[in-house]
Amino acid sequence: MTTTRLQHHRIQPGPGQESVWDYPRPPRVERVDQRVTVEVDGQRVVDTTDVVRVLETSHPPVYYLPRGAFAPGVLQPARGRTHCEFKGEARYLSVGSAAGAAWYYPAPAPGYEALADRIAVYPGAMERCTVDGETVTAQAGDFYGGWITSRVVGPFKGEAGTWGW
Repeated sequence: MTTTRLQHHRIQPGPGQESVWDYPRPPRVERVDQRVTVEVDGQRVVDTTDVVRVLETSHPPVYYLPRGAFAPGVLQPARGRTHCEFKGEARYLSVGSAAGAAWYYPAPAPGYEALADRIAVYPGAMERCTVDGETVTAQAGDFYGGWITSRVVGPFKGEAGTWGW
């Protein structure tokens, strides 16, 4: 499916919303004034307003939180590495009992230095993630880790048949 064809299916954002089809490629990192919480294993392990998000065409935002905002001892090294053509090599972490549920860039590529010492979590692997009090819906699939709220509209990459978008 081509981008032109997908644009026909783009959901028009309403007041206070943004479309993932207006996000750039390569992705953009931006600081946001939002409160983010993360809960796992029956406890709140993050509650911070020190938040950046990565915006990329067709993807819900991915929120990156300071390593120091996580409860002590909740992050543990996990197996696995991946490579992003833009951000560099990612390594994985477990968040409490959620194995491999977070990632970070130990040496972010040029242009993505704002991600240094920040952790992203897969919201679907957590009990609950919120942005400004709204519970997040996880992006479909097990690869991207986007955070869907009422403020963002798609269609979103991740559903079956969207790999080639």
